[in-house]
Amino acid sequence: MNQSQKSYALPIAMMFALFFMIAFVTGLPSPMGIIVAKQFGASNFESQLGFLGNFLAYAFMGIPAGIMLRRLGYKTTALSAIAVGLVGVALQFLSGQVGSFTVYLAGAFVSGFSMCMLNTVVNPMLNTLGGGGNSGNKLLQFGGSINSIGATITPMLVGYLMGAEAGRTIEKANPALYLAMGIFALAFVVLSFVNIPEPHLQKANAIKPKHKHSPLSFRHFLFGAIAIFVYIGIEIGIPSTANLFMTAPTTSPNPGLGIDATLAGSIVGIYWLLMLVGRLTGASIGSKVSSKTMLIAVSSLGLLFILLAILLPKSINVIFPYLNVAVPISVIFLVLCGLCTSIMWGGIFNLAVEGLGKYTAAASGIFMVMVCGGGIIPLFQGFISDKLGYVNSYWVIFACLAYMLWYALVGCKNVNKDIPVVE
Repeated sequence: MNQSQKSYALPIAMMFALFFMIAFVTGLPSPMGIIVAKQFGASNFESQLGFLGNFLAYAFMGIPAGIMLRRLGYKTTALSAIAVGLVGVALQFLSGQVGSFTVYLAGAFVSGFSMCMLNTVVNPMLNTLGGGGNSGNKLLQFGGSINSIGATITPMLVGYLMGAEAGRTIEKANPALYLAMGIFALAFVVLSFVNIPEPHLQKANAIKPKHKHSPLSFRHFLFGAIAIFVYIGIEIGIPSTANLFMTAPTTSPNPGLGIDATLAGSIVGIYWLLMLVGRLTGASIGSKVSSKTMLIAVSSLGLLFILLAILLPKSINVIFPYLNVAVPISVIFLVLCGLCTSIMWGGIFNLAVEGLGKYTAAASGIFMVMVCGGGIIPLFQGFISDKLGYVNSYWVIFACLAYMLWYALVGCKNVNKDIPVVE
């Protein structure tokens, strides 16, 4: 490790902690949805409003976060994001104290602003702290792995804390919320006292060049932006609805499987763990297999898994590995989708920005806005599950995966090569 990396060991550690927090806080609405459904008598549609609040914030903050990064720099943007995140989690904690569904939704919305800002800053900041190049990329890979670990732990931890159905309240999740607030507070204090290099800080008198076109002038990018919207909805919708399906009582009007919340959270956690496996696998073969081929493969496999999950009868049960619990085989196929969703973001991004040149930076901001699909699609799936049942709601995911396959096969082709992309 070089001297630069040694000098920034503490802020690098805090960036790793924030990678964990991005996944942890983003994943909270899934198990929290089960809690609010019980505590406030929320429908499946209403239980997904936490995801809507969390991800809708991206639509408002995606581009402003990029502007903040350029004008205020890494440190100020990161500190602002951490402070906002602390407020968001505190509001969710407060909702349990006052018994208010509205306060919970406000907390999810504020948390979404923080997650958007953190997503904008932590990747380039960690790369800079690592010295760029291969060293910076290595740190980013570590950060991505820690992000996946956070996503795995969230449903397991909150599922464990829920306990029996009769006692499910937001207060049960307080230890998880304390953990989140503690990490945010520690990161804020540490980053406040260290100097961070600011190589991309825009000077006050810098003149921003005006371009005749924009990323949206490229058809393959426009379709790619839609694909990002759809992909985030797929990634969140599959495990979130599966969690509701497994924990819903078998005697309810919309019957579920009646599985203990702790076991259900562990099963959902394995979905996120498989995403980590998929990312590591994708990274190892990324130099040999094109993004297009990889996206075609995982979209096709995802379609197959979802189709089997929908069509196979619930009477076919298997013992879930390591957990020793019998679940319908359809649940196994839903969990296996984690392998498919793991590498979709990178594949879409690479295909969508290919040939954009000077428009690539603006394209990244638009991508961040389209992350709001993670709130809208699960909400729609929740609405369908209220009307047609949990299993049938996965036709929404099937349609989304069909679009992903179309994009990989047809929509990703750059047909606007006549637009100048060099400064």
